[in-house]
Amino acid sequence: MAKEQKKKRARKTNADAEKYVISLENVNKSYEDGVPALTDINLKITPGEFVFIAGDSGSGKSTLIKLLLREVRVNSGNVNVSGYDLVHMKRKEVPMFRRNLGIVFQDFRLLKDRNVYENVAFAQRIVQKSEREIRKNVPSILSTVGLAGKYKAKPKQLSGGEQQRVALARALVNKPSILLADEPTGNLDPRNSNEIMHLLEKINENGTTVVVVTHNREIVNEMQKRVITLKKGVIVSDEEKGGYIDED
Repeated sequence: MAKEQKKKRARKTNADAEKYVISLENVNKSYEDGVPALTDINLKITPGEFVFIAGDSGSGKSTLIKLLLREVRVNSGNVNVSGYDLVHMKRKEVPMFRRNLGIVFQDFRLLKDRNVYENVAFAQRIVQKSEREIRKNVPSILSTVGLAGKYKAKPKQLSGGEQQRVALARALVNKPSILLADEPTGNLDPRNSNEIMHLLEKINENGTTVVVVTHNREIVNEMQKRVITLKKGVIVSDEEKGGYIDED
């Protein structure tokens, strides 16, 4: 009974938790020196959406992604992700919450001493999948991202685009309902950037909610997805089939 009560405290039970996979209400976050990072953020994302969070450096994008990962906490407001109330979540509940998310970073964050297969299998072992399941799931997801023949390679033997594909496979192998990609093309050339974005689009078509944080105007303009634009910590635009809004 006690465990069930704790779970209820971590989860949000109102209608928003059922309708939206991400919901931020009146969110404010300031840096330690008191400078505002995000101001009065209201944002709702429904299951299966593909959303860009766009804006130039210093716009608040990184702070927003950290809020969604529960790396930082709000000063005020409500944050609900995948049914979890992040404002009242205890620190010990965070690892379990993050199992519902796939996360891809600009710098790949691969285990340099392990090959491609083991980098992806690592994510499966964290959630205690059996070796039989791992042997089935890892090759399958590597095939999805176009790396079926690279499973023995170490990260240093791969191009930047291939390393990001490994990171993507690792993020997806546990079949998360939400994929958060923080500047996933930041270290890639235009060709590899386009390939990664088309992979994300394919993943989204299979039902995964995809949220991409970026300042790459070419990709945003080309893909014509929902675009939420931040400027100095404030949402200045939220448009379906939107484009990149340059700073004035």
